[in-house]
Amino acid sequence: MHLGQNLKILRKLKKQSQEDISKKLGLTRSTYSGYENGVAEPGIETLVNISKYFHIPLDDLIKKDFSKMNESTLSSVEKGLYADVSGKNLRVLTTVLTEDNEEIIEMIPEKARAGYTTGYADPDYIKVLPTFSLPFLSKNRKYRSFPIQGDSMPPVGPGSFVVAEFIQNWATIKSGTPCIVVTKEDGIVFKIVNNHLEEKQSYQLCSTNLNYDPYYVHVNQIVEMWKFVNYISPELPDIKLEEGELLATMKHLQAEIHELKNTLKR
Repeated sequence: MHLGQNLKILRKLKKQSQEDISKKLGLTRSTYSGYENGVAEPGIETLVNISKYFHIPLDDLIKKDFSKMNESTLSSVEKGLYADVSGKNLRVLTTVLTEDNEEIIEMIPEKARAGYTTGYADPDYIKVLPTFSLPFLSKNRKYRSFPIQGDSMPPVGPGSFVVAEFIQNWATIKSGTPCIVVTKEDGIVFKIVNNHLEEKQSYQLCSTNLNYDPYYVHVNQIVEMWKFVNYISPELPDIKLEEGELLATMKHLQAEIHELKNTLKR
């Protein structure tokens, strides 16, 4: 476990003292010093708070050896960007191929949804997923289908599946883009994404249902991002006609009924 050493590296990158950080975390300096020196181990609640403070995933904070990071990565961490936003280091993407070595679309069933944040890079998890193909999609891009819960993104309702395109470089996402965002805390969410990397190192996630408030997700908490392409729904979306459109529709129906009556008379 590399927690103590990693805490020391992160603190120095922030140019802060043990006193500074211990105050931010609600700890005594001696307690925090014990964590850095490996003579004490924090409880789970404290570990979560430390993870949130440094914007570093908990698993990486404990298991990765930050002393082996290159200067470029350490420079990004210093700026608050632990995640590989630009995708320069090729993102791990486990996928399924046909017998002709062509990629097909994996569908994440509702029952497999909860395991996606840990199984997304696991070949054993991916290979048992149901698959399908859509011939009108580009063969040069990677697609996956995700289940939708809740009513936050009408007209895409619960029970629908969003087909989305894998995004390698998250920095290219333009504000207002609908995306599947996979995070370690919330799992799979479908939202309108606004890019606030420059000022907040975060993305703002918004719903089309205005009853749901927008919220920010720090880029370091994100596992994958997929751009919306289309969706599959078991229900026909509600169609609201303007008054003029409604009148035209009624006249059309009246004409059809009149024609039908004439046909029956004949």
